Amino acid sequence: MPPDTLGQHGPPVDAAPLGEEEAEDLLRGICFKTGPPRTVGVELEWLVHDREHPEALVPEDRLRAAADAVRATPLDAALTFEPGGQLELSSQPKGSLMECVDATAADLAAVRDTLGRSGLTLAGIGVDPWNPPRRLLREPRYDAMEAALDRSGSAGRAMMCTSASVQVCLDAGEKEPGPLGYGRRWQLGHLLGAVLVAAFANSPFRQGRRTGWQSTRQALWADLDPARTLAPQGRLDPRDAWAAHVLATPVMCVRNAEGPWDVPEALTFRDWIRGGGPRPPVRADLDYHLTTLFPPVRPRGHLELRMIDAQSGTDGWLVPLAVTTALFDDPEAAETVYRTVKPLAETAGLPPAPRNPLWTAAARDGLRDPELAAAAAACFTTALEALPRMGASGHVLGTVAAFHERYVARGRCPADDLPDPAQEPHGKGLVR
Repeated sequence: MPPDTLGQHGPPVDAAPLGEEEAEDLLRGICFKTGPPRTVGVELEWLVHDREHPEALVPEDRLRAAADAVRATPLDAALTFEPGGQLELSSQPKGSLMECVDATAADLAAVRDTLGRSGLTLAGIGVDPWNPPRRLLREPRYDAMEAALDRSGSAGRAMMCTSASVQVCLDAGEKEPGPLGYGRRWQLGHLLGAVLVAAFANSPFRQGRRTGWQSTRQALWADLDPARTLAPQGRLDPRDAWAAHVLATPVMCVRNAEGPWDVPEALTFRDWIRGGGPRPPVRADLDYHLTTLFPPVRPRGHLELRMIDAQSGTDGWLVPLAVTTALFDDPEAAETVYRTVKPLAETAGLPPAPRNPLWTAAARDGLRDPELAAAAAACFTTALEALPRMGASGHVLGTVAAFHERYVARGRCPADDLPDPAQEPHGKGLVR
């Protein structure tokens, strides 16, 4: 989730009001930038726990001191902290998978070393298995977000303060049809995405109890908001579908120059343009509105795949990065995997992701679902064949192959290995 980078509490006061047609044109143009896929990036969210007692809530002053130390560490990636104190590294766009892996691994080593000196560690779990939400960041963005999301229940606070993920960022794709075309890649993201949820499910516990979901994180996202986390509905061209979806989604907040931000109820961005808000919206408001939409595949010029739980272990994060990049960017693999996952559309049905039967089964059952298990096995086989063509190192290949053998080939996911917090008095088995 992007930080409140604006700092200022509103858009420029002299900006021209945004028209409806102008907004639609902007959305079609800025959210899908077409061309041959060349770059890859990754955003890694981590929970930060005490190394010896990961089940204990880390005092706020200790977290803030550690955050200051990490900020002083030279990194290639952008560093932010989430509302509950989670740490996020957002890599720079890289020209190859291996460039992304190498740069991110170096940054993680530096961050782990810095945190280790404070007795803290990064925990790759989709949802904190022990502690309730605790918001540390007191900024207008998060005050408004909490107020808006509270209208739909408690999932919003849990998402903001206790969740962590691996987000893979890939180019939108070519303008022309075909395995690397943006239309195909958009469709692939919403079918393969469910397979990625199931294969990498890693959050079966919350507040010390089993939830009944292999990916509790994905269940929280699906329960978060009636519209904000949905993919666009219908069969329109992705650009048209996304533009319509953005303008039809309620505005989370209206930023003010001073004081708290307004949190309107049921005010769509289109209604705001048509005069329904406290002031006319400007281009900066549309840009900000886009950062408050959380679909599983978010177009931001590139495609941001947001459905993968954080992964345990030193190298767990690179498995979803490598597999997803191979299946999207290698032309042969992209064609094969599309044929593999296309039949899943029948299971998904008409409701948009993540609120359809396919995505629900992925989050609830992981690879215990036979259809998803078969698709995951085929996808991993395809990725392992493609990775050498993409120049993947022996270490990356070995890490992906080990994950495949340990989990996918056996119809299992990382959630199956996590011990019950109630039976881990000091929780070390949950932080690997």
